[in-house]
Amino acid sequence: MRNLRLVAKILGCLLYFEALLMLACMSVSLYYGDDDVLSFAMSAVATSLGGVILCYCGRDAQNRLNRRDSYLVVASTWIVFSLFGTLPYIISGYIPTFSDAFFEAMSNFTTTGLSTFNVEMPHGLLFWRSLAQWIGGLGIVFFTIAILPSFADGDVKIFAAESTGPTKNHLHPRIRTNSKWIWVMYLTLTVACCLCLSLAGMGIFDAINHSMITTATGGHSPYGDSIAHFNSVTIEYVEIIFMLLSGINFTILYSVLFKWKFRQIYKNSEVKFYLGMVIVVSIVLAISFFNHYNISVEHAVRSALFETISVITSTGFYSEDLTYLPEFAWIMLFFCMMSGACSGSTSGGIKSIRVVMTFKNIRNEFRRILHPNAVLPIRVNGEVMTRSVQPTLSAFISLYFFIIVVASIAFVAMGMHLDIAFEVTISCISNCGPAFGPNIDSIFGWDTIPLAGKWLCSSLMLIGRLEIFSVLVIFTRGFWKD
Repeated sequence: MRNLRLVAKILGCLLYFEALLMLACMSVSLYYGDDDVLSFAMSAVATSLGGVILCYCGRDAQNRLNRRDSYLVVASTWIVFSLFGTLPYIISGYIPTFSDAFFEAMSNFTTTGLSTFNVEMPHGLLFWRSLAQWIGGLGIVFFTIAILPSFADGDVKIFAAESTGPTKNHLHPRIRTNSKWIWVMYLTLTVACCLCLSLAGMGIFDAINHSMITTATGGHSPYGDSIAHFNSVTIEYVEIIFMLLSGINFTILYSVLFKWKFRQIYKNSEVKFYLGMVIVVSIVLAISFFNHYNISVEHAVRSALFETISVITSTGFYSEDLTYLPEFAWIMLFFCMMSGACSGSTSGGIKSIRVVMTFKNIRNEFRRILHPNAVLPIRVNGEVMTRSVQPTLSAFISLYFFIIVVASIAFVAMGMHLDIAFEVTISCISNCGPAFGPNIDSIFGWDTIPLAGKWLCSSLMLIGRLEIFSVLVIFTRGFWKD
């Protein structure tokens, strides 16, 4: 039997935390005198009441989580947070339908950055979107492990269920201490980004919102035309730097910035692949921009860096209309979107470490053909990957592309063109969002997606954010058997 009482108790405690976030957004609305103050107050009360009910259902629960309970906690948390996260949108009336509000909330918490509407929102709701992306960036439950003094006997299992990538880097043997240090890095990066954006000429409210969105690689800008709204070269360069940093494993960033271990950057094979991809694709894009857009060399290089880093980190900001790029440039951008940045970062996609391991596995297969009896382990950063990693890697890659095919077919059955269906699926499961800017909106609006399609998009966002297995394992028959 699953320990459902403890799961309910944990979800109840997390809802108290979400209610506090809503109250923080209500204070923003009060400061600016907007009309969404009451909606946040009512949402906070309803969310707190939900927490009370769940905590009551979880009374006298045994304070021990097994592996299956941990996966159930993580998947349920993202769903429950998104369900209650719809309340400010619905009560305020800015998103009247539940399906659109859930799509919006799931897009926020999974840092996908998609939206089904183009409506000007008051400051409180804009801050709610940005804050939801920031909290969802490193993980809702992961954040709770860092701040709660006691989070059941199962921190390690929850960390494994929500953290990204096939390998887990630790700064400290204790998971709670480890998560606190990572959040220190996350907060430091956010504050630094906010200060730099302010110095670059961005208003304080916009700087706070965009710093949270950038560090979380969420991309859900308060403005419909994203970073292009500011028309500032300095702001674009600031975003380039902080998007690039946010795509690096936060444990490595912490070691470099706080412990001065610079050798970890150029010794880490995943970081080298990530930076190499950025350089190669940026060069190709810069040439394309220069040839097709009749702009200066500096403008072409800057735009190429911005778009490449935005896509590979799944941030989803854009500064240029990519409609007229040649097809080979689009293919490279799609590869970046699916590849993603480093594991242990806030980016989406497959993650660069899995791509590196796949290439090394392919290389070993060629060697094994010539030397059938040779022992050919996969080495990453000087460490030999265990044998159990290889089938898990193959299963993940296979399932990732299988879901893309099935979801694309489903979208086509709903009336979408095949290329649009493919692009929507990749955007959702990679948590990349509107990285291609006006291109997709010029063909169709996200609000035109049918009702079933919106729920499919929301499911793909969750599956992509929790890296497939953490969600789908709950729907297996063996999960519920003792």
